[in-house]
Amino acid sequence: MKERGEEEDFVTPGEVLGKTSELKPGNGAYVSPQDNTVYASLAGIRSLTPPPPESADLRPTVEVIGHKAHGPVPEPGAIVLARVTKVMAKMATADIVCVGPKSVREKFTGIIRQQDVRATEIDKVEMHSSFRPGDIVKALVLSLGDARAYYLSTAKNELGVVSAESAAGATMVPISWTEMQCPSTGQIEQRKVAKVGA
Repeated sequence: MKERGEEEDFVTPGEVLGKTSELKPGNGAYVSPQDNTVYASLAGIRSLTPPPPESADLRPTVEVIGHKAHGPVPEPGAIVLARVTKVMAKMATADIVCVGPKSVREKFTGIIRQQDVRATEIDKVEMHSSFRPGDIVKALVLSLGDARAYYLSTAKNELGVVSAESAAGATMVPISWTEMQCPSTGQIEQRKVAKVGA
């Protein structure tokens, strides 16, 4: 058994762990390609593991060991399911409920900004015509944003609202890219609909 590095301290999501020139990201860490910086992706203890003696890569591996039972953690590039909690003029907030097929054990907040809703006519996006509180949205994690929230994107055909309830409480059926219909009342509501079956 190799001894872990002695340098251990508590870090939180989004905290800088070091540069990729000096460290390799392990569990609980990810690299931002924009600035070649390694960030923590969950809260826990930072741990450095020296490279194996035969390794050509001399960088130690930095890990963040979670303080809770390990559940999945959203990371840039991951596909998540999130429940919309609030819709504002320029963005919507959501609670991330699944990373890939796995349910999360901690609370992670996602933000869908106006420019990340769809790939075309970005300046014409109406947030209130795209999402409503309670909608289940399939989204791509772009990055860890401000205030410990993840920036999410629905700007692909297969991303967007996958499940929504109508005012009557029925599960709505998608009828186009931008509309869902209540099977009980026939009422049509606007949404940024995910392509079903993608």
